[in-house]
Amino acid sequence: MKTKFVTAFLILAALSAFANNIVEEVAWVVGDEPIYKSEIEEQYNQMQYERTPIKGDPYCVIPERMAVEKLFLHQAKVDTVEVQDAMVIREAESRINYFITNLGSKEKVEEYFRKSIPEMREMLIEMIRNQYAIQEVQRSLTKDIKATPADVRRFYAGIAQDSLPFIPKQVEVQIITLNPIIPQQEIDEVKSRLRDFANKVNNGESEFSTLAILYSEDGSSMYGGELGFKGKGELVPEFASVAFNLNDTKKVSKIVETEFGFHIIQLIEKRGDRVNCRHIVLRPKVSDKDLTEAIHRLDSLATDIRAGKFTFEDAAQYVSQDKDSRNNRGIMVNTRSEGSTKFEMADLPQEVSKVVDTLAVGQISEPFIMMNPKTNREVVAIVKLTNRIDGHRANMADDYQVLKSMYERSRQQEIIAEWIKKKQRETFIRIEEGWRNCDFEYDGWLNH
Repeated sequence: MKTKFVTAFLILAALSAFANNIVEEVAWVVGDEPIYKSEIEEQYNQMQYERTPIKGDPYCVIPERMAVEKLFLHQAKVDTVEVQDAMVIREAESRINYFITNLGSKEKVEEYFRKSIPEMREMLIEMIRNQYAIQEVQRSLTKDIKATPADVRRFYAGIAQDSLPFIPKQVEVQIITLNPIIPQQEIDEVKSRLRDFANKVNNGESEFSTLAILYSEDGSSMYGGELGFKGKGELVPEFASVAFNLNDTKKVSKIVETEFGFHIIQLIEKRGDRVNCRHIVLRPKVSDKDLTEAIHRLDSLATDIRAGKFTFEDAAQYVSQDKDSRNNRGIMVNTRSEGSTKFEMADLPQEVSKVVDTLAVGQISEPFIMMNPKTNREVVAIVKLTNRIDGHRANMADDYQVLKSMYERSRQQEIIAEWIKKKQRETFIRIEEGWRNCDFEYDGWLNH
């Protein structure tokens, strides 16, 4: 996320030069597109402020990067690449919300960039549309790459052993979770509090945002419960169904139950297929008694599995309440690693990692309490360590997917580099005096 934040800051800074009509000298010309000294200086200053590393002379690296982008954008025009407006607007709103989150308020964002939110939105939309267009051209160039096992083997054979990536210790884990039973009285109390909040807002006694700041039990509370513009696919179905059917910005929705808790929602604005709303979420509290009962249930289940009455896989399918693994024989999947079943210890939930580190392969843990990382609610779990792979240099037997990804990235870089060299030969390029003495990444800029 930090990378996206820094990149957006950098490009906003560059676009600011145009928005402020700074008259500056031209450093490069690519086709009929100038690259101004002011753009380069703005990006360099911002990269220094953000402490972004630059490999090489910034007055060489930055304009070359901008020149490459211009080659891709010209190709996007030739190919009539179309970028969906809705997708661009969603991303722009997401980044503005991210800036607000990091800087603390809309006013601080406007002060930092010296631009109003609408001006920033307009510049971000242009920036993001260009990014998507460049990505589409690159995807089109590399879409036919198909790595066969023979390709990966040849690639692996050509890498010096000390150049292979070191793969830290990895584990494969199965999990069964139970949600503690919550007494109806606790649920009724939560609903009663939400109904009271809704009545106060509907009657004009309180502002929804104030109540959200005071009482809502998720991270959006610090922003008055505001979630930013979201599409239906970005919200859980139960929440989306209600949010997208709201029409009155002064009224509050009925109570909505999701896996995250119980919510009330207030519409802020609809914009096409996106909606911005506030919400207050409350979670029924789990008592020690409820947790203890869930622990006893899982303890009995683990005992039966160890006794061979049924398998861990069967228990996961019919008993587990972990939505992501119960239909996958309880196997945890690492969403950070292209859906791999292998986890580095740091990628596991903290409580799971601590328990797994004490297990032998094939052993089932005692029940333990953990926070569901998705819903931030307490659950009880048991895990089984199915495999442990010690830290090692990548090899074909254990790390085929890692090596396959490395090969594909290498081929993509080769194809794109060849394309850039070809476009250099075909495109009018002029680099002014004072900007030529560089060790460029791509040869050919000065051959004109």
